[in-house]
Amino acid sequence: MLTELKVKNVALIREAEISFGKGLNILTGETGAGKSILIDSIQLALGARADKGLIRESADHAYVELVFTVDAEMEKRLRQLEIVPEDGQVILSRRLETARNTCRINGEVVTGKLLRQASALLIDIHGQQEHTSLLQEKKHLEILDRSAGSRLEKQKEKIAGTYGIFRELSEKLDEAKSRQGQKERDMDLCRYELGEIEEADLLAGEDEELETEFKRLSNASKIADSLEIAKDALDGFSGESALSLVGTALGSLKDAQRFDDTLGDLSGQLLQTEDTLREIARELMHRTDGMSFDGERMAQVSARLDVINRLKTKYGNSIEEIIAYGEEKRKLLNELEDFDAYLADLENRLADTRAQLDEYCGIAHDIREKQAKIFSKDITKALSDLGFAHVEFETRVTQDEQYLGPDGNDHACFYVCLNAGEKLRPLSDVASGGELSRIMLAIKSVMADKDEIPTLIFDEIDAGISGQTAWKVSEKMAVIGRAHQLLCITHLPQIAAMADQHFMIEKNAGKNKTRTQIKVLDREGMVGEVARLLGSDEITETALGNAEELKAKADEVKVLAGK
Repeated sequence: MLTELKVKNVALIREAEISFGKGLNILTGETGAGKSILIDSIQLALGARADKGLIRESADHAYVELVFTVDAEMEKRLRQLEIVPEDGQVILSRRLETARNTCRINGEVVTGKLLRQASALLIDIHGQQEHTSLLQEKKHLEILDRSAGSRLEKQKEKIAGTYGIFRELSEKLDEAKSRQGQKERDMDLCRYELGEIEEADLLAGEDEELETEFKRLSNASKIADSLEIAKDALDGFSGESALSLVGTALGSLKDAQRFDDTLGDLSGQLLQTEDTLREIARELMHRTDGMSFDGERMAQVSARLDVINRLKTKYGNSIEEIIAYGEEKRKLLNELEDFDAYLADLENRLADTRAQLDEYCGIAHDIREKQAKIFSKDITKALSDLGFAHVEFETRVTQDEQYLGPDGNDHACFYVCLNAGEKLRPLSDVASGGELSRIMLAIKSVMADKDEIPTLIFDEIDAGISGQTAWKVSEKMAVIGRAHQLLCITHLPQIAAMADQHFMIEKNAGKNKTRTQIKVLDREGMVGEVARLLGSDEITETALGNAEELKAKADEVKVLAGK
């Protein structure tokens, strides 16, 4: 549930903070007061495309923050995105600057993609664009599937997995058939490349060892000279060698030790140093004697490195990659040498997979057909409740190869008849804007118990309706509010009267600035705003009485709705 909205420097809003509650949260105000700015702000925090024009004039940034409280089930779903709620809360925020924008979840910078993924779990916005999406028939199957619930979802998982295998086998078969005409040429190339790799008899890591040896061999004389100098410095013929000087120091310490026993430790340490230096000197002598230029070995190492480097330029950047490339060529050669059997195996596996896919699609189709009848009946009743006196709604599901995909091979289309004596026709051929909004609301009311998104926003869902129909719409809003938190922008008093919380959006003009402010209304304020929406030029006692009556009637509806 969305508990708080914080907005700063967005369009006409300098700074605002709103605390939303459960049930139906109504936002009203004069046209142009800034209601759409709030929706734009929420969408910005949810990851919508950043529009720099939203930054308030004279401000260097805009900031929006949404605070959600989540239950254990929602926390589990968020953790799948590696989002960890803190104290049962998730905070989505967006800072928009001229040069950049920053998305955060619980204070940590995240990508826009992750922000949108989290948003999709927490909130859903329905406006005129959402209503018109009903005109797209691909949306109909999505709605039907959601109404079917877990039974169809499990079947769709089977379809998706099998379809993935089917696609992979189809691509392999197409590739194999395209290769059939050049099989001999491919086999010759495979044999050549594989022979070149196998002839080299490569060993993992040998290139590094050879390069080290090559470096040592090519610098043998320099190494020998350096070792000779080091040996002479330790134990040369000169009286100034390290061992000679250490020996002199050791003799002097022993003389002094006769008069001071505490010097014994130093003498012992110096004696160990002398032994160590003698051992190093002997090793240097051994290394120097063994260090000589080996032209034959140098040529062998150089030739081997040439072979390895030539293979690297053709088959991979390392010996491991070259060996892996050779293994792939061996596998391909085996397939080509027994190509007919390989092709037959692919065709058999593809046929078996397609049979399995058809079976799963058939089961899904049966589930959808049964659900279509239930769904159509529920929507017909909901539309009747929303003021359609003679309405018939039908969901038709057909199987068609052109729709084969990870969801199956079904195509769904909503048909509707809104007037007595007319035939059922596709929804896109019948409904007007206002009718579409009521159909969407009917769908939302039927889906209320199945929809897992806790917060729904309706942006002027009342477009194109009035009178008794508006009251029917408000009753449906009360029903949906039993299972969801609703935020609704409206101009209709019938819907505003149903508010559990009511927010008034006002635009105030100063000397040089215009600002949008949000005011929380108490019961008296709610009645006053409903009176204003009823269309009175001035808020008279009669207007207030009518508004109070409407508000009381709404309270009775909410009681009956179980609120």
